[in-house]
Amino acid sequence: METRKGKSPQLGQQGVKTMRVMVGIDESDESFSALRWTLHNVCAAADGEEDEHGFRLITLTLVHVHQPFHLYYVPAGPGGTAFYIPASVEESIKKGQEHISKALLGRASDLCKDKKNVEVETLIFEGDPKEKICRATQEMHVDLLVVGHRNLGKIKRAFLGSVSDYCAHHANCPVLIVKPPKEAGGERPG
Repeated sequence: METRKGKSPQLGQQGVKTMRVMVGIDESDESFSALRWTLHNVCAAADGEEDEHGFRLITLTLVHVHQPFHLYYVPAGPGGTAFYIPASVEESIKKGQEHISKALLGRASDLCKDKKNVEVETLIFEGDPKEKICRATQEMHVDLLVVGHRNLGKIKRAFLGSVSDYCAHHANCPVLIVKPPKEAGGERPG
């Protein structure tokens, strides 16, 4: 887990309120839309000066989950002789996944860099995104989970499963599902 602290009052000071927000990040534009919405609507409240309730410090956890690499064998040659993928190829693929995950979270962290009173953490997990995100919300005592909505059709959602739908039903904290902004008609996002 990597942490980057913004300009903020010290945790534990009198009048400092804290909130832990987790945002699911993947390769989709929808997840970055959800992050921008969170920064604009949730974290903007933390940018102000001290109010009657004191300072507000938000810990923003950006989480990315990549699918585990499964070692398969490829039938080749006469009679379907098995050809196993070498360990070096497997290691190379895992390093590539890690590099992609770090790049995605780096891009997401860059969107957060100007926010005051926001501490940004990044987490990378391997496994089923639905289960890993819900488990992380429980273990980290998250106050709000924000995920993007990919507009999968009913058939795709039935076969692939919807991370946002699963989290809405299984996470132990409030879940905010951010629909992508409408491009046509001049409507603004949010």
